[in-house]
Amino acid sequence: MSRVENLEGWVKELSAEELRAFREWFLQFDADAWDQQFESDVQNGKLDELAARAFEDYKAGRATDL
Repeated sequence: MSRVENLEGWVKELSAEELRAFREWFLQFDADAWDQQFESDVQNGKLDELAARAFEDYKAGRATDL
């Protein structure tokens, strides 16, 4: 049995209160992981081309206010 399958079984056995606490923990864990990946991508220049294209579109009037 895989680790994911083990986790699925354990999560299914949680009480309502335990599941609520797990959800809160996991949401924060996932958000932190996303933030770390984003920061890494920024530092490694992975978003530079996208940002440059967006800025050029803005300067050329191809953008709208949100």
